[in-house]
Amino acid sequence: MGSRGPRRTLSASGNRLVRSLALLGCFAVDYAIAGVIHVRALFSRSAPTRYRRGYADKPTIVLIPGVYETWLFMKPVADLLNARGYPVAVVSGLGYNRRPVVDTSTLLAAALSRRTVRAPGRIVVAHSKGGLVGKHLMLTAGAELDVRGMVAACTPFAGSRWARWLLDPSLRAFLPTNSTIVELSKQAEVNSRIVSVYPPVDQHVPDGSQLAGATNVEIPVPGHFRVLSHPLGLEAILAGVEQLASDGSHDAPEVSAPDASEIDISAEPGR
Repeated sequence: MGSRGPRRTLSASGNRLVRSLALLGCFAVDYAIAGVIHVRALFSRSAPTRYRRGYADKPTIVLIPGVYETWLFMKPVADLLNARGYPVAVVSGLGYNRRPVVDTSTLLAAALSRRTVRAPGRIVVAHSKGGLVGKHLMLTAGAELDVRGMVAACTPFAGSRWARWLLDPSLRAFLPTNSTIVELSKQAEVNSRIVSVYPPVDQHVPDGSQLAGATNVEIPVPGHFRVLSHPLGLEAILAGVEQLASDGSHDAPEVSAPDASEIDISAEPGR
């Protein structure tokens, strides 16, 4: 009888070790994926011309990547949505998206305002910091630009406590006490039109991406980047887009969307 307690303790310790090693393995795969995409970005960042095409009753998807990311991190998402009939707009001129959230949102709003928006409107699909940019865009120019909603993956809506240990200003901007994080958290009027998709464990967003009033979807795929290419992540993002989009069908004609393919913010005043 007396030996059962220590056995349980050893068993529990062993289980924790196994879980920790499994998570480390997941994170290693996560960073390997990111590394491969960074290498690809050295050769080409152009959006395929096919992204202009889509069904007339489907909204245009506006992709916003995270910090230190190019749109190529979201290419599996873009390919899937385009194959399902959605025109896709890739935001170029971001570099590695290190500008402040408000500045990027303002530049993107100006660039989008120069493109004709079709009747089905637009839906933002974003990753990480891109979700903060997307929410700011919805709050400040969403009506004018006809942004119907946003699907955000792994977005630190409440910031990230790891930011306090980082020196890079573009990463320290994710502090939970950062003024932009605080202000965006206070403004909840667009949250009902946001679908937040996130893993059970995100090494970059340790406190999670849950957003009050939004549709929160957790998928069993640990890691910050795998969500964008794993079948379960892609399925959740597609479902979120279809939830936000008005009813459409493949009976609608295919069109070339004037606000799709590439949206270049590099030439906007104030850049």
